[in-house]
Amino acid sequence: MEIRETKLKGCFLLNPRVFKDDRGYFFESFNQREFDKAIGYTTHFVQDNQSQSSYGVIRGLHMQLGTFAQAKLVRAIKGEILDVAVDLRPNSDTYGKFVSYVLSEENKQQLFVPRGFAHGFSVLSDVATIHYKADNFYASNAESGLIYNDKELSIDWGIEEEKIITSEKDLILPSLKEFDNE
Repeated sequence: MEIRETKLKGCFLLNPRVFKDDRGYFFESFNQREFDKAIGYTTHFVQDNQSQSSYGVIRGLHMQLGTFAQAKLVRAIKGEILDVAVDLRPNSDTYGKFVSYVLSEENKQQLFVPRGFAHGFSVLSDVATIHYKADNFYASNAESGLIYNDKELSIDWGIEEEKIITSEKDLILPSLKEFDNE
């Protein structure tokens, strides 16, 4: 597996070696030893989550704060998503910057989103099933994030504006400027 750091320190893209033959394919989706060596510290994932969404859905940008902060290892096991990570670590040189990658059942890539980042995705295929590992348990009282259409971030989610589907809860998330002032 190739694990390489993105332009945001601590955020990694994982690209597995896939072995294909006439029976199908095989790949190692996670190896704790290789993963920890590549990122430079030991992770301990405690929760696996899976969701399914249809074309046009944007989930995020979500994060948990304080002692409930979560790192996530995200992949699309069916369909295709645009996965986005925004650096919100207060003293980071890349604070307020983001990376985005297409994750799909075809490319089998994964994105590691460290603690202190907001995370979200848009569904680019008819349907997508997303699986992610988290290194901390979910806590509703620690929820935070950024609104997906923040003008300062100017993220191109790959979905026409009139076809975007998002939750009421996500529509009231703060902008980056508002987040800075909380």
